[in-house]
Amino acid sequence: MPLSLNRTLLTTILVPCLWGSTYIVFTQTLPVDHPLLVGALRALPAGLLLMALGPGLPPRDKLLPLAALGLANIGLFFALLFVSAARLPGGLAATVSSIQPLIVGLLAWPLLARRPGRGQILAALAGLIGVALLVLDPHARPDVIGLVAGLASAASMATGTVLIERWGRMGSPLALAAWQLTLGGLILLPVALLVEGLPPVPTPLNGLGLAYLVLIGTALAYWFWVRGITALGSSVAFLGLLSPTVATILGAVLLGQWLGGIQLLGIAVILGSTVAGMLLSRRPAAAVTPRPRAA
Repeated sequence: MPLSLNRTLLTTILVPCLWGSTYIVFTQTLPVDHPLLVGALRALPAGLLLMALGPGLPPRDKLLPLAALGLANIGLFFALLFVSAARLPGGLAATVSSIQPLIVGLLAWPLLARRPGRGQILAALAGLIGVALLVLDPHARPDVIGLVAGLASAASMATGTVLIERWGRMGSPLALAAWQLTLGGLILLPVALLVEGLPPVPTPLNGLGLAYLVLIGTALAYWFWVRGITALGSSVAFLGLLSPTVATILGAVLLGQWLGGIQLLGIAVILGSTVAGMLLSRRPAAAVTPRPRAA
C-alpha cells in the first residue's frame, strides 16, 4: 500500500476512536432532553469552520446531491443518533449502531453493483456479536423508540457512506465534509427548534462539551472520515466497530471499572472482524451479472 494510503488509513482509524467519546460527552456535559438541537449545534458550526478554511460555498449544480449527503450523513444521522443515545443505555445504543457495516455491504449491491461476499457478511455479523459481548447489558430494558432511532441512524449513515463512493468526487475531502456538515446542520436546526424549543441557559460545562464535539468529534473527524471513504471506499464502515470499543474503555477508565473476560473476548472479536471486513471488502467483489439482451 502506498505511503499516502497508509497515512489515510491511520487517520481514518482515528475517527471512530474520537467518536467513541461521543456518548460519554453527550450524557455527561450536554442537555440530553434536547438531542436534535445538540445534533444541529454540533454540525453547523463545524461545517462553517471547515468552509472558512478554504472550500467556500458549495457549487449550485451540486447542491441537490450534497443536500442528500448532508441529510443522510449529518442531519438525519445526528438527530437519530442523539435520540438513541438519550433513550438507551450507552452499551445498547452502541450495539444497535454496529449493524452499519452489514447495511453498507447490502446497499453496495444495488447502488454500486457490488455484491457482498459471504466472508464480508460473516465479518459484519461477527463484529455485531463482538460489540454485543463488549457492551451489552443483559438486564437492560430496551426502549422501542431508542431502538428504532438507533437502527435508523445506522441505516442513514450507511446510505450516505455508499452514496459518497457512488457519486465520486464533488470536491476535496475538506470541501465535501464542510458542505455536508453545513447543509445537514441547516436542515436539522429549524426542526430542532420547532420540536424541542430553546435549551436551558448553557453552563461552562455545556460549552466545553459542545466545543469538543464541534472541533474534535465533528470538524476534524468528518474531514478525516470523508477523506478515508474517497480514498479507501465504503469498506471503512468496518472501522466504525472500533467506536464502541473505545467508548467502553473510556467508561472503564473514567469510572474505575475493570473489563471482564467476556468483554476482552468481545474486543478480540471486534478487532478480528474489523481487519477481516476491511480486507474482504477491498477485494474484487462478485459483480452483478448482466442479463443478455434479446436478439
